[in-house]
Amino acid sequence: MNAEDEKLIKLARSSRARNSAPEGAAVRDETGRTYTATTVALPSLSLTALQVAVAMAVASGAEDLEAAVVVTGGDLPDISAVRDLGPKAPVLVAGPDGTVHTTL
Repeated sequence: MNAEDEKLIKLARSSRARNSAPEGAAVRDETGRTYTATTVALPSLSLTALQVAVAMAVASGAEDLEAAVVVTGGDLPDISAVRDLGPKAPVLVAGPDGTVHTTL
């Protein structure tokens, strides 16, 4: 894991903690820009943190992803949104303490 991936973990953890959300996510696009997000749970809209982060990247003009991180205390995340934009991007799955448990 490189320093840029460690930065993504810190960003995802911070977002999750700030919003007391079940998940925090961060993605890095092909230009090095980062996007952070948390779970959205509204009566009419339910999105995972990764879905929101990918949507933010797309809305900002990203064409590819270099890497993604999701911080969760739950099960393995759905990474289909990441694969849509960055088919080769590693997705690091970390626990609330920032320890990476798996790479998808």
